[in-house]
Amino acid sequence: MNIKQITNILIDGGVSTDEAKAEIRIMLDNFFNYDFKKEVLGEKLTDEQLHFLEEKTLYRVKTGLPVQYITGFADFMGEKFIVNKDVLIPRDETELLVRESVRIINENNLESVLEVGAGSGCISCMCAKLADVQVLGVDISNDALHIAIDNATRLNLFNKAIFRKSDVYSKVYDYEKFNMIISNPPYIPLKDKTSLQKEVQFEPDTALFTKDDLGLEFYERIIKDAHKYLLPNGWVAFELGVNQALHVKNLLENSNFGHINIIEDLAGIERVISAQITV
Repeated sequence: MNIKQITNILIDGGVSTDEAKAEIRIMLDNFFNYDFKKEVLGEKLTDEQLHFLEEKTLYRVKTGLPVQYITGFADFMGEKFIVNKDVLIPRDETELLVRESVRIINENNLESVLEVGAGSGCISCMCAKLADVQVLGVDISNDALHIAIDNATRLNLFNKAIFRKSDVYSKVYDYEKFNMIISNPPYIPLKDKTSLQKEVQFEPDTALFTKDDLGLEFYERIIKDAHKYLLPNGWVAFELGVNQALHVKNLLENSNFGHINIIEDLAGIERVISAQITV
């Protein structure tokens, strides 16, 4: 077996050629620290390493488990984050949320951020890494919080990205105030679960699905009480699901938020919304 033959196992299993090549690269990088440069320089994998890679690839095809859960790591904004089935796999679209949040933080010299639904901690960690700000990330899942803390520790973000168990604001104290609230909340209606790609269905339901038909449950909960935890002139920023921008914009306007900015992703989907308190 060689790398090309192992890649073909994925392709024969229904993975697109480009995606198969990318997934093999992810496994080579995470399992053996073997990258394209080493391949070009003629460094070879051992037979034992190739056999290990073949086994992991066959397991990927058999189970449909996302490659990031197989390696235990996901790449996000130039960093590696620990992931498992207790947390969402960070996606490129979420980088837009981080970039917009960091822009607002830096342009307005913000000092404190609350992230609702921290999951792996990738958003909190990258905001804390890219801006001079302290971030409190809250999540209802103990297992997710363990992952988030481990990720913050790996990035040396002591006292910059901290985490706490809380169901939205349930354990955020009344005296705690923030310049900004950010969230990539669950936004997929539960009724749509069966139509999702197989890989997505391995991710935690609590981080994906809402009970309502429009996927607005958590936007409503977060926006409704945001004023209690925001300092004057405070901001909010959210990642959005498909066709949710107008609904969330209306929720924000009805709660006295203005300066609303909506950002599209590369597919033209309105993916991120930010806004500022107007009163």
